[in-house]
Amino acid sequence: MEAVACLTHKYLMHGPLWFLHRSHHEPHTHAFEWNDFFGVFFALPSIWLINEGVTHRSWMLPVGLGMTGYGIIYFLFHDVVVHRRIRLRGVPQWPYLRRIIMAHLVHHKTHARDGAQSFGFLYAPNDLTSDTP
Repeated sequence: MEAVACLTHKYLMHGPLWFLHRSHHEPHTHAFEWNDFFGVFFALPSIWLINEGVTHRSWMLPVGLGMTGYGIIYFLFHDVVVHRRIRLRGVPQWPYLRRIIMAHLVHHKTHARDGAQSFGFLYAPNDLTSDTP
């Protein structure tokens, strides 16, 4: 899932779907962004896979559940921990967690479609000054 998320983010969200994703890179004061529609969009194949997996007892169930789990973890990390869209008391200060937060903040250094780096979610390079995948 990480590879799919990274490639989707880099080549679709920072590509032809920038008109939606731009809202996530620009300062705003409202609770929702156009970028939030991606959560709904990516939930649809998960729901379909889970339904088909339950109905036909196939490999689609674990794939759909995996996608759903990834989406939940992504929401908790990205929207709650990094962007603090839901306020929490204290964030764990684990070195890995701090690195992935920093990698995401490096990604947000630019408000433009081009020039961003660090498109992944789980990968956090030790050296955040170099170009990252």
